[in-house]
Amino acid sequence: MANRFDHPTALVETDNIGDGTRIWAFAHILKGAVIGAGCNIGDHCFVESGVVIGNDVVVKNGVALWQGITLQDRVFIGPNVAFTNDIFPRAKIYRAEYEHTWLGEGASIGANATLLCGITIGRYALIGAGSVVTRDVPAFALVYGNPARQHGWACMCGNPLPTIQADAVTCPQCQRAYKLTDARLEFETC
Repeated sequence: MANRFDHPTALVETDNIGDGTRIWAFAHILKGAVIGAGCNIGDHCFVESGVVIGNDVVVKNGVALWQGITLQDRVFIGPNVAFTNDIFPRAKIYRAEYEHTWLGEGASIGANATLLCGITIGRYALIGAGSVVTRDVPAFALVYGNPARQHGWACMCGNPLPTIQADAVTCPQCQRAYKLTDARLEFETC
């Protein structure tokens, strides 16, 4: 528990939490959850056994993370995002295994979005607030709506990228360059 903050009203049942992580009021972290270093878990969050959270992840207030969810480093989860882990839920029916949902490094999910289980959100993808995500999202994709559809690309810095010309684009904010190959956007320079 060195260099970790647990709010006095938080219920933390796991020791698998990295240095510098802060767990705020009325959060409940179950035994078997793994949380990396430098994370921020907001008020009224629930983290179930089997959840894996990387380093420097921010989970805002009112989020429940269910068994089968993996958040890689620097993922941002906005307030009241809803995750699922059972595609055919029924009361009192317990599955031997639940669907797995994976969020790549640096992905950001806007407030009140809903993510169905069994999907992969690519690195640095940006999901708009209130979106309903029903399928995989490519790396750097900017998606929003119900159901969520791709409306462009997002930079590592979080800004939307301008229209891609000749399979290349540079972010006007941070000057990172990207290349589009086979409908996949890839980081080109530092």
